[in-house]
Amino acid sequence: MRKRPSTASLLAGIRASDVLALSRAITLVESVLETDLAQADELIRQCLPLAGRSTRLGISGVPGVGKSTFIDALGMQFIEQGRRVAVLAIDPSSQQSKGSILGDKTRMARLSRHPSAYIRPSPAGRSLGGVARKTRESMLLCEAAGFDLIIVETVGVGQSEVAVQAMVDCFVLLMLPNAGDELQGIKKGILELVDIMLINKADGELLPAAQQARKMYAQLLHLFSPATPDWQPPVLLTSALKEEGLEEVLQCIAQFETHSKASGHWQKRRQQQQLYWMESTIRELLEQSFFEHPQVKQAWPACKAAVLAGELSPVQAARKLVHSWMRDRSAGSAPATDDS
Repeated sequence: MRKRPSTASLLAGIRASDVLALSRAITLVESVLETDLAQADELIRQCLPLAGRSTRLGISGVPGVGKSTFIDALGMQFIEQGRRVAVLAIDPSSQQSKGSILGDKTRMARLSRHPSAYIRPSPAGRSLGGVARKTRESMLLCEAAGFDLIIVETVGVGQSEVAVQAMVDCFVLLMLPNAGDELQGIKKGILELVDIMLINKADGELLPAAQQARKMYAQLLHLFSPATPDWQPPVLLTSALKEEGLEEVLQCIAQFETHSKASGHWQKRRQQQQLYWMESTIRELLEQSFFEHPQVKQAWPACKAAVLAGELSPVQAARKLVHSWMRDRSAGSAPATDDS
């Protein structure tokens, strides 16, 4: 059995930008084993002073829009500017292995081979909206390792955009040229998150449709309050395959960063994200404590059967379980939890 690396050795490797140490550290924070939680928390605590100096970019879009190809091309453009790029690609989980499908990494052919880039596919698992549960911690570790551009790619399945927008500085949404078809599946809430919109695959026979889509989305975005004050989300045309429009995207991201920092919104958004992170962790820990409590486990089958038989409403059953859990905890019989 391989000896688990110490916190000190992982931290030293991260400080030295050792990608092997970084990968091992991310594996540690993704672990659900009780034996790993305390070490992961301590490692994150020691990495915090080294983190926070990157640009955090969220990229989402419907399946087939070309996210991976776009990230590969955009990432190489950033590297040519002298930046170090980390990509946290949140993959759908295999239904059999519950592991990560590594397709995104193979589609980012140039980034996956470049020494100034790091790609980490992570399984979405059961997390809300397909966003990996530990993406925030992974992002901090990448920053501590010296990566100054962090790209978080979502699977694009609804609520994942909300979760990712709550951890990045700039949220970019990729759309296909066939705007009429796209509108059928897009939600109003997603448009309210957008800082920059890109119409990808704007080349060849699709160029006229892309130009029309650009006009339509530009008009549509004016109907919503911008996610960033005093910033009207631009709609740009790109072709990741032909690497067209990328310079304009780079300039737009730089303009957004300058504007957000000058207005104070950059820091304000990060502060709000820290509070959101804390609150979501509280909910997660409470849910975990509830479902793992012995009294809840014991009462669960009977409540489930009563709901299915129509003897209890779902609300009544839920209240019964929660009240039982709360009474048991207030009586001091609940197992102690590790607050390290």
